[in-house]
Amino acid sequence: MKGLMNIIKRLHRDERGAEGLEKLLIIAAIVLPLLGLLLVFREKITDWVQGKWGDVQNDAQTYDPNF
Repeated sequence: MKGLMNIIKRLHRDERGAEGLEKLLIIAAIVLPLLGLLLVFREKITDWVQGKWGDVQNDAQTYDPNF
């Protein structure tokens, strides 16, 4: 039983990997709100991208009618 307690204490004091976990949490704190915004505004974003792509195609047809 005492050996198990020593293992648990050593595990608690071990800080290896903590820096990687902290970086992962920071990235998640940035990405998750952005993902939420993309989900909420996906229809507006889709319309905007399709409009811009249509503009590009119209400009391309202006320069090259065979496009």
